[in-house]
Amino acid sequence: MELYTLLRQFADSWMLLALFAFFIAVVIWAFRPGSTKVYSDVGNIPFRNEDKPAPQHTTAKETRA
Repeated sequence: MELYTLLRQFADSWMLLALFAFFIAVVIWAFRPGSTKVYSDVGNIPFRNEDKPAPQHTTAKETRA
């Protein structure tokens, strides 16, 4: 059996199964009950400065000019 054929069969079977299991594990990790507060806080980052714009930070080049 050629190496390409062997690797192709491995990718079509066991690697597909391993990557699917990894995907399911990541989804379960993201939706676990303890992560709701963390993801809620991170999801609200764009809305933290609703009343006024975020302050402009000057770079080192702008302060020298």
